[in-house]
Amino acid sequence: MTIVHPDKAQILDWLQAVKDPEIPTISLIDLGVVRGVALDDATGKVTVELTPTFAGCPAMDYMKRDVERTLLAHGVPAVEVNISLREAWTSDMLTEAGRQALRQHKLSPPPVIGNQVFDLDFLEYAECPNCHGHNTELRTPFGATLCRAVHYCHDCRQLFEQFKPV
Repeated sequence: MTIVHPDKAQILDWLQAVKDPEIPTISLIDLGVVRGVALDDATGKVTVELTPTFAGCPAMDYMKRDVERTLLAHGVPAVEVNISLREAWTSDMLTEAGRQALRQHKLSPPPVIGNQVFDLDFLEYAECPNCHGHNTELRTPFGATLCRAVHYCHDCRQLFEQFKPV
């Protein structure tokens, strides 16, 4: 195998192919969980820092493994993936491509919170991923995973999940 010494942009490009195991339409880059990439020019070792969307996220081991496999498959000689809770993930870290990927998976993306004070009213708002209507209501803040809430659309009469704003 040829040892490669990619630059950071190349590594980020390769990591676009690593998808969230629970939402296979979104990359870890667009989800915003890849928080850092460091390269050791002398050895070619790449260190990637991941931050979970929620503490205790059961998908983190899968994400870590997939990052390692992807980079090793591209000829990176050594990969270290660290899970970090130093900086809390927020839903504002989703890229616009990530928001679109959530819609493709029939999940309503969370609203952008920005510098606003987080309020539970943010959970009330959800755009229906089926008809794109806003005549929706929160049914329960507890979805299939910690990062999802269940809503109902009064226009198309469908239940759907929203990726929670955090």
